[in-house]
Amino acid sequence: MSFGSPNNPYGQPQDPQQGYGYPQQGQQYPQQGQQPGYGYPQQGQQPGYGYPQAPGVPPQAAYGYPQQPGYGVQPPYANWGQRFLGTLVDGLVFAVPYLLIILGRNTPALMVIGFLAIIGVGIWQLIMEGRTGQTLGKKALGIRLVREIDGQPLGVGMAFVRRLAHFLDSLACYLGWLWPAWDAKRQTFADKVCSSIVIRSN
Repeated sequence: MSFGSPNNPYGQPQDPQQGYGYPQQGQQYPQQGQQPGYGYPQQGQQPGYGYPQAPGVPPQAAYGYPQQPGYGVQPPYANWGQRFLGTLVDGLVFAVPYLLIILGRNTPALMVIGFLAIIGVGIWQLIMEGRTGQTLGKKALGIRLVREIDGQPLGVGMAFVRRLAHFLDSLACYLGWLWPAWDAKRQTFADKVCSSIVIRSN
């Protein structure tokens, strides 16, 4: 048996013009249900550029867009009442430190403790909002602060910038705080400046 014999499976010459993934002479492209050869996307792999996306899969899914219920068509925006109650709960969190300051008018130690508690709670709330999108008030109301572009938390730095931008909401008789009541995206002026939205998380 020679290498050129038709019965020798190792004697079939390869066409140098045909690379992996192209059918050799006499072969067919993989049929449905068959395992594709080299050069074809394997089962479970994401197709590369030039391959069509699977029908029914939103294009955002390929770029890490959050797959939350209701996302993809329109985010489930939190209404004005939810936002107001969340802010109210956050304000109540500071009630105890303020009480210490009031009671400590004649006791410097209590006043110092009260001021430190206010600063500590404020920083902790900011970190939680930046990392998870939720303060204690937002968590209690089931809402979350996220970036409008991808639905991810703002980050601590941007959450701090947004708080500074709330001064815009206090202009013109606090109109910005009321703006989410009729705005299409339920945004305050600070939200529009920082490209953030508040959504329902459950």
